[in-house]
Amino acid sequence: MKVLVTGGAGFIGSHTVDRLLTHGYEVRVLDALLPPVHPQPVWPPDLPADIERLHGDVRDRDALARALRGVDAVIHLAAYQDYLPDFSTFFHTNAVGTALIYEIAVAERLPIRKIVVASSQAVYGEGWYHCDRDGDQYPPPRPVEQLERGEWEPRCPVCGDTMSWQPTDERRVDPHNQYALSKYTEERIALVLGARWGIPSVGLRYSITQGARQSFTNAYSGILRSFSVRLLTGKRPIAYEDGQQLRDYVYVGDVARANVLVLEDDRANGRAFNVGSGRPTSVLDYAERIARYLGSDLTAETPGLYRAGDTRHIVSDVSALRALGWEPEGTLDMIIAEYVEWARRQPALRDHYGEAMARMIASGTLRRAHG
Repeated sequence: MKVLVTGGAGFIGSHTVDRLLTHGYEVRVLDALLPPVHPQPVWPPDLPADIERLHGDVRDRDALARALRGVDAVIHLAAYQDYLPDFSTFFHTNAVGTALIYEIAVAERLPIRKIVVASSQAVYGEGWYHCDRDGDQYPPPRPVEQLERGEWEPRCPVCGDTMSWQPTDERRVDPHNQYALSKYTEERIALVLGARWGIPSVGLRYSITQGARQSFTNAYSGILRSFSVRLLTGKRPIAYEDGQQLRDYVYVGDVARANVLVLEDDRANGRAFNVGSGRPTSVLDYAERIARYLGSDLTAETPGLYRAGDTRHIVSDVSALRALGWEPEGTLDMIIAEYVEWARRQPALRDHYGEAMARMIASGTLRRAHG
């Protein structure tokens, strides 16, 4: 069986390629090799030599058609990720690129057995909370006026009181930013068109995926890259808000296993699943763990910066995927150790945070509270 992995030269893509090969699949990779993930249009050394490589963009019909012909299944990971307000690029890449896969498959009557698409935990927005007075709530984005005062916790949309976060399952979505909107659109394209045209499809809503091979130049790759590189270069990590926001960090190897599991298990067809650790970790706790591993006494700064459209707390309920036999195996300390040792071996190790921060401030994505 031959599987096409779009975005296969990227972080999750390369680990998924490794997993497919261990399961005996033939693999073809399509990747545009574009910044910020790939500063230069060259294939990364992590990709095995015994796979077919196609350089092309999922928005290019001819390139995508060549990639789709002769494969039995697709794991669609190619995506645009950033914090910048270039809204149309998110939809041209994430939504239109996905629609084009189905368009070509239907037009050419390609015998594709399954398509797995990468969605995101971001589709939930603030997710599920509970108010002691008004019960379960799915709050809207925190108002800018509140964030400017440095008041970080979401308020009950009914009574205005503080609430407690709950693990968020797959039942309800409320995307709050351009990336989340584009990923939910991608997911719906896949599940609806897949059902309509008889192409079994699955959506996977990844939590914040972490591990070796994360790009040093991609600002979206998260705090493992940012905090580790700053500490390795003798600088304090910078945490947004007060650093007490809770996140769900999942090991990239667990994500790769989920990709292959739903590819092989027909019980997943037509459904969307959370892929996370199910464990809450605060940003400051994450910084402390990295510093402890490195033997550093540097602590994270909290200068009152915040990202517009960011969520406060979001942790995934992974019960649905567990019911298919999947279990998150990677611990946060294991993720940190693996990443740091990989980063130390990279000749391109450099702190790019200052450049990324300047871009986000200039675009209005990153702001400072005045409270």
